[in-house]
Amino acid sequence: MRTRTFANRTLLTRLSLAATSVVLAASATACGANSPDTMSVMMDVGYLPKHTPFFAAVDHGFFAEEGLDVEVMPGSGSGNTVTAVESGRVDAGWADFAVTVINQGRGAKVKQVNLVQAQSAYAVVSMDGKGISTWDDLVGKTVATEGGGAMTSMWPYALSKLGLDKAAVNVVHAASNAKIPGLLAGQWDANLALSVSDAPAVAGLGRTPVVLRWSDLGINIYGNGIIFSDKEIASNPDRVKRFNRALQRGFLWACANKDSAAQSFHKEIEGYATSTVLTALEEQCSLNWPKDYRDTPYGAMDDAGVQEVLDISRQFLGLKNRDLMPNQVYDNSFLSSITRDEQIVAPKA
Repeated sequence: MRTRTFANRTLLTRLSLAATSVVLAASATACGANSPDTMSVMMDVGYLPKHTPFFAAVDHGFFAEEGLDVEVMPGSGSGNTVTAVESGRVDAGWADFAVTVINQGRGAKVKQVNLVQAQSAYAVVSMDGKGISTWDDLVGKTVATEGGGAMTSMWPYALSKLGLDKAAVNVVHAASNAKIPGLLAGQWDANLALSVSDAPAVAGLGRTPVVLRWSDLGINIYGNGIIFSDKEIASNPDRVKRFNRALQRGFLWACANKDSAAQSFHKEIEGYATSTVLTALEEQCSLNWPKDYRDTPYGAMDDAGVQEVLDISRQFLGLKNRDLMPNQVYDNSFLSSITRDEQIVAPKA
């Protein structure tokens, strides 16, 4: 009796395994061509808390839902990110809009396909105890900046908006990794910086950041956006659309679920306090939509906004190409129509 029962169970097990094998084989055959596309997206700089939404979009299945296996890679400046995308070393990039335009003017075959930052993150960042709370307080103060950057080149424009000349504010040059220590040590009073980077760093050190936004002066050009190479757009348009849809939804979900998004960042990147990550995420999310939001899809650009970047780039950033037109810079056709009021649900918890 025991032998017979064992034999029956063995037969049933073999039949079950055989059936399972048939199902798996059929599934593999059906999905072979649809297995996840491996993709890479390069950041503008090395990993920072401001990059949290990218990690959250991966961790919570937004890319997987679109059949994409995405690796988030560190960058070393937006210019290098543009080069990496154009050369095919990475599939997509997150880069400063103006820097991308300058490279396009030099012949780079890339396009902006998703404006993640509808507002500029350019700012003057100080901290409590420096005697700075408004733009007027900068007169006679010392401000540090990295040499050769876009903000350095555009600083005279910011001063002109204040009705000041160059001599009104003392500008010194400092390496990127020296700006925050120098601010803490009292070597200077403020930094020309991105609000999404320096303000969270100051807060993470237990000080209260003071952020003077260039947008408050009327300088509110497009910030960072997603770029693809013209070659990738032509050869894989559907993949570009799926990537954009995943990032649009994942980014907005991260902004609505900041604590969970911060946990996703911590899974991959060490060394940052949760409070710092949340501060950066709050600042990042404040740039998602234009100030004059008019029910446009998240990430959409328009000719007027792009033309403003072109004009400023020609006046202050050394863009010499006079023939570059807005329609050569960007393409909204790869965006999904996701509006501000839409509730995003993560594919997986």
